[in-house]
Amino acid sequence: MNHDFEAMRSAMVESQLRPNAVDDRRVVRAMATVPREDFLPADKAALAYAEMLVPLGNGRRMNLPMATGRLLVEAALTPDDHILVVGAAGGYTAALCGGIAKSVVALEEDETLIAYGADALSRIPNIESANGSLAEGWTASAPYDVIIIDGAIEHLPDALIEQLADGGRLVSGMFEDGVVRLVYGRKQGEAFGTTAFVDAQSSSLPGFERPAAFVF
Repeated sequence: MNHDFEAMRSAMVESQLRPNAVDDRRVVRAMATVPREDFLPADKAALAYAEMLVPLGNGRRMNLPMATGRLLVEAALTPDDHILVVGAAGGYTAALCGGIAKSVVALEEDETLIAYGADALSRIPNIESANGSLAEGWTASAPYDVIIIDGAIEHLPDALIEQLADGGRLVSGMFEDGVVRLVYGRKQGEAFGTTAFVDAQSSSLPGFERPAAFVF
């Protein structure tokens, strides 16, 4: 079956992004032009623009377009930013960032997922692919002006906060009271805190479980 991905992409912008405050022109332009289907398994390409968490395999799923868009808008990307995308999977969010920012590191620990978008990412010169633990970040290219955790986590590790530059921003989905809230944080000196800005369905990432409380 042939799919009109360009029409599907346009419909995504109009029905999923614009009604949900994805209003940064650079983000909208990127999401209207970057082929989301190029970063998925071939048998899931038809679902690229559906309003759903697209299964990738090995328990992982691709984020909703609305959630990705809101994270990028809140991060307030600039052309001078050096960005780390944590949980990059096939690299779609990294590709979006690559069209806006100076440089991007796409970090993923599952090599199967990396392979889905390897060809597409290789054509974007300012993106570096990295294979390693999501929770540990990627110190080799730190510090980062922005860290985008492309999914939902229970616990934000200190290792990632330490890789932010002074004044650096971090956005992520966070599990809280049974729902996922998208959060924004900024590092000032040694201080860092997050603020929730919207509830949104988001894909769970492995390795960010909340540490067990100590019991006497």
